[in-house]
Amino acid sequence: MASLNGGVVGVDNLPVASASARVSTFNSSGTFTALPTSSSVQYLVIAGGGGGSGYGNAGGGAGGYRSAVPDEASGGGASAEPLSSVSGGSSYPVVVGGGGVGGVTPGAAPNPGTPGGGQTGSDSTFNGITSDGGGGSGTSTLIISGTRNGGSGGGTSFQTPEPGPQGGQGVGAGASGQGFPGGLGGFTAPPYLPQPAGGSAFQNRLAGAGGGAGAAGTSSPAQPIPNSLPNAGLAGGAGVASSITGSPVTRAGGGGGGSGFVPAPNFPNPGVSRPGAAGAGGAGGGGPSAAYEDGVGTSGTANTGGGGGGGSTIPGSAGGYGTGGAGGSGVVIIKESAVAGSASGVWNMDAVYEYVLEGTWGG
Repeated sequence: MASLNGGVVGVDNLPVASASARVSTFNSSGTFTALPTSSSVQYLVIAGGGGGSGYGNAGGGAGGYRSAVPDEASGGGASAEPLSSVSGGSSYPVVVGGGGVGGVTPGAAPNPGTPGGGQTGSDSTFNGITSDGGGGSGTSTLIISGTRNGGSGGGTSFQTPEPGPQGGQGVGAGASGQGFPGGLGGFTAPPYLPQPAGGSAFQNRLAGAGGGAGAAGTSSPAQPIPNSLPNAGLAGGAGVASSITGSPVTRAGGGGGGSGFVPAPNFPNPGVSRPGAAGAGGAGGGGPSAAYEDGVGTSGTANTGGGGGGGSTIPGSAGGYGTGGAGGSGVVIIKESAVAGSASGVWNMDAVYEYVLEGTWGG
């Protein structure tokens, strides 16, 4: 409103309080309360990663990655999303998704009846923004519980197509604007490669790696794969870096795929299985396995949304029961911008006179 104040007539602009930038990190579910001066916020919403396979060796997909940080990327090659509108002083629920459980080799001691495929991670949400849990990983002989699709897709086992009503015709898909698909597995065809130590022959199996927010999981190069290919596991897809907290941090990488051996008929002594590399960004790696030993996949790092690594298995061997790593839990990070304070738009003549005498009047 117009004001008459010591001989100066003008619009009376109320002073605005200043506020520093604030970053709120939620490693578990909670409530975000906006600063009184906030009207919009940047965010990074990452879901829980998918678990790796115990039997089937596939890597879990990274949790969905959605970003509203200017000049940074969201998952799946997408650009940053618009800022999220908030009301100053209002509260908003935040849900942080957990990682999916890793699978174990089913159907025989010590794990009868246990799902072999990794489970899908849980969603993370904030203010109407939902990131999808990472896709669970495939298994070779049993139907996985859920699906390989997710924020980033889980890898498939070495046997494709996988049986059962889940479909199994290819890799787990990544959600649009959140992540990339998982990788496709494969296996060698006869004649089988002899062991380096001689004597037995074996079939080499490579499982697909989990997709990451920044790249797809690695696939086997051919179907069936050539005997000349080393039996190293396949690398998970890379994550995406963000500087929302200050320094750049890469999150939401896919889980590495493990490898496995099956002895040819009448050859009881299998070879050595090797792990796949973790995708950059808090993902697990595939689990190495020596003859007659478990191959345990590495779990995704907590609060990164990384996928779990696939276990490495030697079916039929005593103790050759692989275990997949669990997916890493998600995270929600919210950034509010700094607000510069301002004074009233009206000064009285006495104040102006004093400022002019001091030489501090700006004109």
